[in-house]
Amino acid sequence: MAEVDEESHVCDAAITLAFSVLGKRWNGMIVSSLGGGPSTFVALRRGVSGISDTVLSDRLAELADAGLVARTVDAGPPVTVSYALTSSGEGLLPILDQLGQWASTNLEVRAR
Repeated sequence: MAEVDEESHVCDAAITLAFSVLGKRWNGMIVSSLGGGPSTFVALRRGVSGISDTVLSDRLAELADAGLVARTVDAGPPVTVSYALTSSGEGLLPILDQLGQWASTNLEVRAR
């Protein structure tokens, strides 16, 4: 019986780890936006409506540190920075799609 409890604990730890990154506001939306291909900071800001420059910058750094997003600098001229999903980040896209479908079916949209 202890073996089953240990396996449940490992699953909980993995879910906790996943939500420590994906549970932060905006991160799922940024990953989803990058699902369309590499993007610049300005294009991401437009694609993730309502996010501030500071928060977007912080979230992109967190996602890069987690290995989900790659940051590429082209020395130019002009210097350009683009962001793209890594293979790990791309692996999240079907999961985010499933989560969105589940939310549409099971969660009530409330007017603000």
